[in-house]
Amino acid sequence: MRKFIVGLFAVCTMGLSGCSTLQSLSNYLSEADAANALREALSIGANMGANSLGQKNSFSRDVLLAAVLPQEVQKVVQVLDRLGLATEFNRFANTLDDAAVNATLQSAPIFVDGIRHMSIRDAISIVKSGGTAGTDYLRMKIGDSLRSAVTPVMRTALNEYSVVQQWDKLVAPAKLLLGNKASLNLNLDHILAVMLTNEMFKQIEQQEINIRTNAQARTSSTLQRVFGRDWNTASTTR
Repeated sequence: MRKFIVGLFAVCTMGLSGCSTLQSLSNYLSEADAANALREALSIGANMGANSLGQKNSFSRDVLLAAVLPQEVQKVVQVLDRLGLATEFNRFANTLDDAAVNATLQSAPIFVDGIRHMSIRDAISIVKSGGTAGTDYLRMKIGDSLRSAVTPVMRTALNEYSVVQQWDKLVAPAKLLLGNKASLNLNLDHILAVMLTNEMFKQIEQQEINIRTNAQARTSSTLQRVFGRDWNTASTTR
C-alpha cells in the first residue's frame, strides 16, 4: 500500500511538473515564432490585397490620373472636356484601370514570395510594437525590390492594352493647346508600379491591424499564439 501511495505521488508530481513546464513554455515568445507569424500575416495581407485590387474599378480615376499626369491633371481634363472628349477620356481611364488590375493579379505571387524569403531581424520587437510595424518593416526592407519586380509586369500590361498608343490618339486634337503637357510621364511603367505597390502596402497594413486586433482574423495556431496576447507584459526569449 505504501509503495502504491509513493508511486501515485510520483506520478502526480511528474504530471504537475509537466503542466508547469507547458505553462512556462506558453509564456515565452521566440524570435523564430515571431518572424514566422509576421511573414504569415503579411502574406495574408498581400493575397487579400490582390483580391481586393484585382477587381474592375479598383483604382479610382483620380489615383490613375495623379500617376499619369501628376502636375497637369486638371488642365488636361478641362481641355479634353471642352473639346467634347470626356467620354473618350473616361474610356482611356478604364483601359488604364484594366492594365493596373491585370498587373496586380500577376504581381501577387511576387509580393508573397518576397515576404516569405524576407529576413526579419528583431521580430519580437516588431510584434511588440503593434500597429503596422510589420508592414513598415516590409516596406523598408524590400519595398524597392518589390517595385522593381512589379515594373516589368506593369510594362507588359500597359503594352497589352496599348495604353500609350490610346493616349496619343486621344490627345491628338488637343496637342496644339496642350503642347508637351499632353505627353504621358516618362517611365510610365515604373510610375504605375509605384502606385500599385503603394496601394498593396495599404491593403497589407489594414490586414496586419485586423490580425493584431481581431481574434477571428487569426486563422492559424501561429497567428493565434503570437498575436493573441500582449507580449509587452509577458516574457520573451531569443
